[in-house]
Amino acid sequence: MLFNSYTFVVFFGVVLLFHNLPFSWRTKKYNLLWASYLFYAAWNPPFVVLLWISTITDWIVAKRIFLSNSPMTRRFWLLISLGVNLGFLVFFKYSGFLLENLVGLLDMIGIVYSPPELDIILPVGISFYTFQSLSYTLDIYKGRLKPWNSLLDFSLFVTFFPQLVAGPIVRAADFLPQCKHWMRTTTSQLGWGLSLMLLGIFQKSVVADGLLAAYVEQIYDTGAIPNTLAAWAGTLAFTGQIFCDFAGYSTTAIGAAMCLGFKLPDNFRFPYAAIGFSDFWQRWHISLSTWLRDYLYIPLGGNRQGFTRTKINLMLTMLIGGLWHGASWNFVVWGGLHGTYLIVEQMLVRRMPALPLWKQPQMQFLFGLLTFALICITWVFFRANDLGRSIEIVGAILAIRQGSLYLPFNDVIVIFSTVSSILLCHWLLRDTTLEEAASKTPWWLKSLIISSLAAAIIMMPGEDRAFIYFQF
Repeated sequence: MLFNSYTFVVFFGVVLLFHNLPFSWRTKKYNLLWASYLFYAAWNPPFVVLLWISTITDWIVAKRIFLSNSPMTRRFWLLISLGVNLGFLVFFKYSGFLLENLVGLLDMIGIVYSPPELDIILPVGISFYTFQSLSYTLDIYKGRLKPWNSLLDFSLFVTFFPQLVAGPIVRAADFLPQCKHWMRTTTSQLGWGLSLMLLGIFQKSVVADGLLAAYVEQIYDTGAIPNTLAAWAGTLAFTGQIFCDFAGYSTTAIGAAMCLGFKLPDNFRFPYAAIGFSDFWQRWHISLSTWLRDYLYIPLGGNRQGFTRTKINLMLTMLIGGLWHGASWNFVVWGGLHGTYLIVEQMLVRRMPALPLWKQPQMQFLFGLLTFALICITWVFFRANDLGRSIEIVGAILAIRQGSLYLPFNDVIVIFSTVSSILLCHWLLRDTTLEEAASKTPWWLKSLIISSLAAAIIMMPGEDRAFIYFQF
């Protein structure tokens, strides 16, 4: 069930209606839980069982960890949670990738092995809800949290439908306290929540799908090598598409949750206005970057064991972050590039004096453009179908090789205009939030913007494409 579909509009309307009927808070939570299972079952009903297994496992394991005084027993129960959640990920997401590389490795040493073809369907959103459920167990293990006393609340935490399949990845400490008492949604909250949903669907349907997706497919889904201009245009188009697609989902999810009285964390803070790569990862997919920081980078030692170990920890974290996105060497390279960027940035910061010149607006803007250009290079590996295609397109971008595939000049103008508009919005809003910007906007202008968004969605809905991050 896609946010940008009429089915979801009807579904959400019914959920919102039932949520505001005079039921008890417990009944309302049951309604939300069953609505969440129905929302997920719309893709593939049997996979709801995986949600139940993750929920029950972490619910039981967390209590066992909390009640145990033996470090060995605590570690045993933690391994159960890790085994179940990561086992699902490895089986459904990485078994084909691992088998393919095993066959290649055996072939290199002269052993011919032809395994049976795996026909495994990837459950939608499995990377998101397994990380979310697992974080609860890890927080109990680390002593940051005590076990929650309501299985209903915990089940709703794992399966809450607005953010179930593509985030934001929510922490139990942020979500579960909201389950204690019903927070009646005020008129202003409802209005802002619906406005965020409208903005998110506009980003997805109009910008990502309607304006940019077709150009991305022209460059990335054909066998021909593009020329430099076409390679840059197609990559810029994907740079805009991936942001508007994923941020569109997150914005819609946050708005839908707000309409139901729940607060979800921001997942994006105008990332294309980042100055440097540490800044980028504080603005892009924030719920994942903070998850990797708290549950991987810091346990590895973070920056507490010397600069060399810090570099290793950074690279490992980014490589695993790349693999989290998908079972492909492209994602490994994508993560490796980000790890390299972060390490080089740290080395430069250590060796270069903090001159006032670096803080000048002109220099900040130039650093921002350099950051954006290097981020664009990483998106090639994120989008291309295989490593060979990635190398071809990067070669065209860097003018190392010139192909015959080109885009008409008018298409290039559309791409550059659209992406430039996204960049302009990010730079204008980089030091604020949408809420702050909206609070300073006159009511008549807000009404005009909302009307324009709605009209654009109706007039140019784009093709029926699933959200990109559903595959993760």
